[in-house]
Amino acid sequence: MSSDARQAVINPQSTAHSQSTTHSQSTTHSQSTTHSQSTTHSQSATTSLLREKPELHFLQIWHMCFGFLGIQFGFALQSANVSRIFQTLGASIEQIPILWIAGPVTGLLVQPIVGHFSDKTWCRLGRRRPYFLYGALATSAALLLMPHSPALWFAAGMLWVLDASINVTMEPFRAMVADVLPKKQRSQGYLLQSFFIGIGAVIASAMPWVFSNWLGVSGTAEAGVIPDSVRYSFYVGALVLLGSVGWTVIRSREYSPEQMAAFDESRKNSRSQEVPSVTFGLRKPALWIAAGSLSAMMIVVLEGEKELYVLCGAAVSYGTVMLIAWGMKKGIFLKFNLRSGVHQKSSFHQKKRESSEEPSNGFYEICKSLLLMPERMRQLAWVQFFSWFSMFALWIYATPAVTAVHYRSSDPQSVEYNAGADWVGVLFAAYNGFAALAALLIPFMVRRLGLGISHQVNLLFGAIGLASFLFIENPTYLLFSMIGVGFAWASILSLPYTMLADAIPAHRMGVYMGIFNFFIVIPQLLAASVLGILVRYCFDGESIYALLLGSLCWVLAAIAVLRVERAPTLKPASI
Repeated sequence: MSSDARQAVINPQSTAHSQSTTHSQSTTHSQSTTHSQSTTHSQSATTSLLREKPELHFLQIWHMCFGFLGIQFGFALQSANVSRIFQTLGASIEQIPILWIAGPVTGLLVQPIVGHFSDKTWCRLGRRRPYFLYGALATSAALLLMPHSPALWFAAGMLWVLDASINVTMEPFRAMVADVLPKKQRSQGYLLQSFFIGIGAVIASAMPWVFSNWLGVSGTAEAGVIPDSVRYSFYVGALVLLGSVGWTVIRSREYSPEQMAAFDESRKNSRSQEVPSVTFGLRKPALWIAAGSLSAMMIVVLEGEKELYVLCGAAVSYGTVMLIAWGMKKGIFLKFNLRSGVHQKSSFHQKKRESSEEPSNGFYEICKSLLLMPERMRQLAWVQFFSWFSMFALWIYATPAVTAVHYRSSDPQSVEYNAGADWVGVLFAAYNGFAALAALLIPFMVRRLGLGISHQVNLLFGAIGLASFLFIENPTYLLFSMIGVGFAWASILSLPYTMLADAIPAHRMGVYMGIFNFFIVIPQLLAASVLGILVRYCFDGESIYALLLGSLCWVLAAIAVLRVERAPTLKPASI
């Protein structure tokens, strides 16, 4: 982008004035008609420039996405080693899914809140970058503490802190790509994020194995103690995460609120894709609360599995949240303030409600955005649901499945178990490495096949890879299974966001990216609630069949992509 173009973006009024002055000085009275035409053309060009985000150089996009290297470093260390840490500290296989519930719950709570506030933030560091920095500091601290957990309860608590911090850091990265990049460069931005995710995860997932086999660090320890190879891996992860995110904070730039207001093309295009109206009602929230409460009572009476309380709690929580939003819309809570003695203020607000003005607080805005989300976002919800259920099954059960089936051991203190757990780290590194390579190949697939078909093909590759765990006996050959998983993973991390980007209003980019995360964490909540029960009662304790279930879910996700290709039909939303 030329310096003149950059100046026009930064200060369009001064640029237009300068152009007009120079032109008028060089134009005679006899050329007044030509002067008028050229001035109109100059103003039109400037307006066009302001409405189109300038393209960034590759290095600028590189700097903006580089922080994902560290984010995935921390995320991969967690995915590959937390089940091992839990088992080392005494958790049974049946307990592992419910202990993993920290990830989906923190994502459900943290991401929309961070998205909402980052939409409204502007300070010296910018709009999204303050959340990068503070989230990275908290995540690094959690990574340093996690491998020193003295007991299972402490490790479970640290997982909550770690997941919440990662979500604070990660959510604005997705929104920043859409903030800064023009439409035709967004897929490049998301695929470059996938590339860094793959590279970071390759190194992080393999680190315990590298420390044990190449650097001579002990990979085993006495009962209840985390091996040194895992501890050192978490130390390195904390440094890499802080360094890479810090690099993005320093080397990337964001547009000011005034510039974002000028770049109104995506806002104009996407507003029409939101549902035209939203109505908060009382009946549906009441039904959600009643269904969750009655289900919980049945579990108590029938002495059902405790994991199912998670689903009951989710239903009651959703109903309660929407009930509060309905109350805010109706002004019920303001009438309560009136009874408390705040007569004048409550009367003023009550008149505002009577004039049909809506509440302006963040809680209500998030609830409203949830119901206003574009139709394409609703269609992609099913794709994300089945995709991430499969990933959660892989993360939870890869270690117990491989150690039990391929290494013939379920004893966390045995050499065979720890060798198998280390090999799972290598397998996780492999699928992330293949994902990094896939991120370079997927653009060519998209050009030839389109977004939808490319995503379907990659999901089916992943389904074949997961299913092959049942038929491959030599653990070394599981590396071939990871090729399919890697292609699916790279596609999941990029193509749904590319399909979604044009349907999100610019002024709600952060909150919608946070809400889109609901369709990642809800299947994880479901997996945390039911996978342990399925393994115990349906699969006779054989963890390997949880991976087969994940394979089936990827097939269903590929089928769900067909719905996304249809033209959206807008209908009023209500609860």
